[in-house]
Amino acid sequence: MSNPMVLLETSSGDILIELFADKAPKSVENFLRYADEGFYENTIFHRVIKNFMIQGGGVTMRMEDKKGYDAIENEATNGLKNTRGTVAMARTAEPHSATCQFFINLVDNEDLDHQDTSNEGFGYCVFGEVIEGMDVVDKIGKLRTKPMGEHDDVPVDSVVITGVSRFDM
Repeated sequence: MSNPMVLLETSSGDILIELFADKAPKSVENFLRYADEGFYENTIFHRVIKNFMIQGGGVTMRMEDKKGYDAIENEATNGLKNTRGTVAMARTAEPHSATCQFFINLVDNEDLDHQDTSNEGFGYCVFGEVIEGMDVVDKIGKLRTKPMGEHDDVPVDSVVITGVSRFDM
């Protein structure tokens, strides 16, 4: 069985992502559940850090957090690395706290890779990779940002996720 693909449609352009169901089955199943239910529609990339990553999937245009399902097991031990263009689950300081939010690496971020089983070293689970649309990711990654409420690095001009759907080549 080949890995599933999703089309991430944004107000800045489309991003085609291959999901690594063979390496991160729980993370992919979780992401597809949110995608299939339309959860990501009208959320934004609410955290953009130049030369690091862009994060979205859980905050509305009004800067309100959307409530996701229960957290999933962190699969960062799968051997996949947080390299440029990979998609990973966002989480809190607790390793097994990821729900709906994800990020796309703008550069190689080896400090986010699994090192050990401590909270600090567990890492962030890579579960996909941008196949087409890295130019869109880079454009988002260069946006001007500002602090807003409890969030830092919020784009001045919002980038809305208008849809995430399964995509067949």
